[in-house]
Amino acid sequence: MLETVFFYLFGGLAVLAGMGVVLAHNTMHSVMFLIFCFFNAAGLFFLLDAEFIGIILILIYVGAVMVLFMFVIMMLDVNRAKLREGFLQYLPMGGIIAVILLVELIASASSGVFVSDEMVQAVHLGQEVNNTVEIGKELYTKYLLGFEVAAIILLVALVGAIVLTLRERKDAKYQNISAQVNTRKEDRLRKVKM
Repeated sequence: MLETVFFYLFGGLAVLAGMGVVLAHNTMHSVMFLIFCFFNAAGLFFLLDAEFIGIILILIYVGAVMVLFMFVIMMLDVNRAKLREGFLQYLPMGGIIAVILLVELIASASSGVFVSDEMVQAVHLGQEVNNTVEIGKELYTKYLLGFEVAAIILLVALVGAIVLTLRERKDAKYQNISAQVNTRKEDRLRKVKM
Protein backbone atom coordinates (compact mmCIF):
# COMPACT_ATOMS: atom_id res chain seq x y z
CA MET A 1 0.00 0.00 0.00
CA LEU A 2 2.72 2.45 0.98
CA GLU A 3 4.74 1.58 -2.14
CA THR A 4 1.74 2.36 -4.32
CA VAL A 5 1.31 5.76 -2.67
CA PHE A 6 4.98 6.60 -3.23
CA PHE A 7 4.80 5.32 -6.82
CA TYR A 8 1.91 7.64 -7.64
CA LEU A 9 3.58 10.49 -5.77
CA PHE A 10 6.91 10.17 -7.59
CA GLY A 11 5.26 9.37 -10.93
CA GLY A 12 2.81 12.27 -10.72
CA LEU A 13 5.49 14.73 -9.70
CA ALA A 14 7.75 13.50 -12.51
CA VAL A 15 4.97 14.06 -15.07
CA LEU A 16 4.25 17.53 -13.67
CA ALA A 17 7.96 18.37 -13.71
CA GLY A 18 8.19 17.17 -17.32
CA MET A 19 5.31 19.46 -18.24
CA GLY A 20 7.10 22.28 -16.44
CA VAL A 21 10.22 21.66 -18.55
CA VAL A 22 8.23 22.12 -21.73
CA LEU A 23 5.91 24.92 -20.62
CA ALA A 24 8.30 27.15 -18.65
CA HIS A 25 9.08 30.47 -20.34
CA ASN A 26 12.47 30.90 -18.71
CA THR A 27 15.14 28.40 -19.78
CA MET A 28 16.68 28.31 -16.31
CA HIS A 29 13.28 27.38 -14.88
CA SER A 30 13.12 24.55 -17.44
CA VAL A 31 16.47 23.26 -16.19
CA MET A 32 15.24 23.38 -12.58
CA PHE A 33 12.10 21.45 -13.52
CA LEU A 34 14.27 18.87 -15.30
CA ILE A 35 16.39 18.46 -12.16
CA PHE A 36 13.19 17.96 -10.15
CA CYS A 37 12.02 15.37 -12.72
CA PHE A 38 15.32 13.48 -12.39
CA PHE A 39 14.98 13.35 -8.60
CA ASN A 40 11.47 11.90 -8.92
CA ALA A 41 12.65 9.34 -11.50
CA ALA A 42 15.41 8.36 -9.07
CA GLY A 43 12.73 7.86 -6.41
CA LEU A 44 10.91 5.50 -8.78
CA PHE A 45 14.12 3.53 -9.30
CA PHE A 46 14.57 3.28 -5.53
CA LEU A 47 11.07 1.81 -5.28
CA LEU A 48 12.05 -0.85 -7.83
CA ASP A 49 15.11 -1.85 -5.76
CA ALA A 50 17.40 -0.40 -8.44
CA GLU A 51 19.38 1.76 -6.05
CA PHE A 52 22.45 1.88 -8.29
CA ILE A 53 20.52 3.39 -11.20
CA GLY A 54 18.82 5.88 -8.86
CA ILE A 55 22.12 7.05 -7.39
CA ILE A 56 23.71 7.25 -10.85
CA LEU A 57 20.75 9.31 -12.04
CA ILE A 58 21.26 11.77 -9.21
CA LEU A 59 25.07 11.90 -9.34
CA ILE A 60 25.62 11.91 -13.09
CA TYR A 61 22.56 13.64 -14.51
CA VAL A 62 21.74 16.08 -11.74
CA GLY A 63 25.30 16.59 -10.53
CA ALA A 64 27.13 16.81 -13.84
CA VAL A 65 24.93 16.99 -16.92
CA MET A 66 22.49 19.56 -15.55
CA VAL A 67 25.34 21.76 -14.34
CA LEU A 68 26.72 21.61 -17.88
CA PHE A 69 23.26 22.53 -19.24
CA MET A 70 23.08 25.52 -16.88
CA PHE A 71 26.53 26.76 -17.93
CA VAL A 72 25.65 26.42 -21.62
CA ILE A 73 22.35 28.24 -21.15
CA MET A 74 24.05 31.05 -19.23
CA MET A 75 26.84 31.33 -21.81
CA LEU A 76 24.51 31.35 -24.82
CA ASP A 77 22.47 34.26 -23.44
CA VAL A 78 19.37 33.44 -25.49
CA ASN A 79 17.43 36.47 -26.71
CA ARG A 80 13.79 35.56 -26.02
CA ALA A 81 12.34 38.43 -28.04
CA LYS A 82 14.15 37.26 -31.18
CA LEU A 83 12.90 33.69 -30.68
CA ARG A 84 9.28 34.83 -30.39
CA GLU A 85 9.41 36.77 -33.66
CA GLY A 86 9.33 33.66 -35.87
CA PHE A 87 6.83 31.72 -33.74
CA LEU A 88 3.84 32.02 -36.09
CA GLN A 89 5.72 30.87 -39.18
CA TYR A 90 6.60 27.55 -37.50
CA LEU A 91 3.18 27.04 -35.91
CA PRO A 92 1.51 25.12 -38.80
CA MET A 93 4.37 22.61 -39.14
CA GLY A 94 4.61 22.23 -35.35
CA GLY A 95 0.86 21.66 -35.15
CA ILE A 96 1.01 18.96 -37.84
CA ILE A 97 3.84 17.18 -36.03
CA ALA A 98 1.96 17.44 -32.71
CA VAL A 99 -1.18 15.90 -34.26
CA ILE A 100 0.85 13.05 -35.82
CA LEU A 101 2.51 12.31 -32.46
CA LEU A 102 -0.87 12.39 -30.69
CA VAL A 103 -2.35 9.93 -33.22
CA GLU A 104 0.67 7.62 -32.80
CA LEU A 105 0.36 7.79 -29.00
CA ILE A 106 -3.35 6.98 -29.06
CA ALA A 107 -2.82 4.17 -31.60
CA SER A 108 -0.05 2.57 -29.55
CA ALA A 109 -1.99 2.88 -26.30
CA SER A 110 -5.12 1.29 -27.78
CA SER A 111 -3.32 -1.43 -29.79
CA GLY A 112 -3.71 -4.02 -27.04
CA VAL A 113 0.02 -4.59 -26.59
CA PHE A 114 0.03 -2.91 -23.19
CA VAL A 115 -3.07 -4.71 -21.89
CA SER A 116 -2.77 -7.88 -19.87
CA ASP A 117 -5.09 -9.91 -17.69
CA GLU A 118 -3.00 -9.38 -14.59
CA MET A 119 -1.40 -6.20 -13.47
CA VAL A 120 2.36 -6.58 -13.43
CA GLN A 121 3.84 -6.30 -9.96
CA ALA A 122 7.43 -5.39 -9.20
CA VAL A 123 9.16 -8.32 -7.58
CA HIS A 124 11.67 -7.62 -4.83
CA LEU A 125 14.74 -9.77 -5.33
CA GLY A 126 16.85 -11.13 -2.51
CA GLN A 127 20.15 -9.89 -1.16
CA GLU A 128 22.09 -12.33 -3.35
CA VAL A 129 21.25 -10.29 -6.49
CA ASN A 130 23.75 -7.50 -7.14
CA ASN A 131 22.29 -4.63 -9.19
CA THR A 132 25.65 -3.38 -10.41
CA VAL A 133 26.73 -6.78 -11.74
CA GLU A 134 23.40 -7.38 -13.47
CA ILE A 135 23.44 -3.92 -15.12
CA GLY A 136 27.03 -4.47 -16.28
CA LYS A 137 26.15 -7.83 -17.80
CA GLU A 138 23.20 -6.36 -19.69
CA LEU A 139 25.01 -3.22 -20.87
CA TYR A 140 28.21 -4.85 -22.05
CA THR A 141 26.69 -7.95 -23.65
CA LYS A 142 23.18 -7.40 -24.97
CA TYR A 143 23.24 -3.61 -25.41
CA LEU A 144 26.92 -2.97 -26.19
CA LEU A 145 26.29 -1.36 -29.59
CA GLY A 146 23.62 0.99 -28.24
CA PHE A 147 25.83 1.87 -25.29
CA GLU A 148 28.74 2.80 -27.58
CA VAL A 149 26.48 4.76 -29.96
CA ALA A 150 25.09 6.72 -27.00
CA ALA A 151 28.64 7.52 -25.86
CA ILE A 152 29.53 8.83 -29.33
CA ILE A 153 26.34 10.93 -29.46
CA LEU A 154 27.16 12.44 -26.06
CA LEU A 155 30.70 13.22 -27.23
CA VAL A 156 29.36 14.96 -30.36
CA ALA A 157 26.87 16.92 -28.21
CA LEU A 158 29.66 18.02 -25.88
CA VAL A 159 31.82 19.20 -28.80
CA GLY A 160 28.78 20.98 -30.27
CA ALA A 161 28.10 22.77 -26.99
CA ILE A 162 31.70 23.94 -26.85
CA VAL A 163 31.59 25.16 -30.45
CA LEU A 164 28.33 27.04 -29.78
CA THR A 165 29.77 28.88 -26.80
CA LEU A 166 33.14 29.64 -28.36
CA ARG A 167 33.23 33.32 -29.28
CA GLU A 168 36.09 35.50 -30.34
CA ARG A 169 36.03 38.73 -28.38
CA LYS A 170 37.50 41.92 -29.81
CA ASP A 171 38.64 43.32 -26.45
CA ALA A 172 40.44 40.16 -25.32
CA LYS A 173 44.19 39.76 -25.69
CA TYR A 174 45.49 36.56 -27.24
CA GLN A 175 48.97 35.11 -27.33
CA ASN A 176 50.90 34.95 -30.58
CA ILE A 177 53.29 32.09 -29.89
CA SER A 178 55.35 32.46 -33.07
CA ALA A 179 55.90 36.16 -32.38
CA GLN A 180 57.01 35.36 -28.83
CA VAL A 181 59.47 32.71 -29.97
CA ASN A 182 60.96 34.87 -32.74
CA THR A 183 61.69 37.92 -30.56
CA ARG A 184 65.21 39.25 -30.21
CA LYS A 185 66.70 40.95 -27.22
CA GLU A 186 67.08 44.16 -29.27
CA ASP A 187 63.31 44.28 -29.65
CA ARG A 188 62.71 43.93 -25.90
CA LEU A 189 65.57 45.80 -24.24
CA ARG A 190 66.31 49.48 -24.49
CA LYS A 191 69.39 51.16 -23.04
CA VAL A 192 68.71 54.39 -21.23
CA LYS A 193 71.50 56.76 -20.14
CA MET A 194 70.99 58.37 -16.76
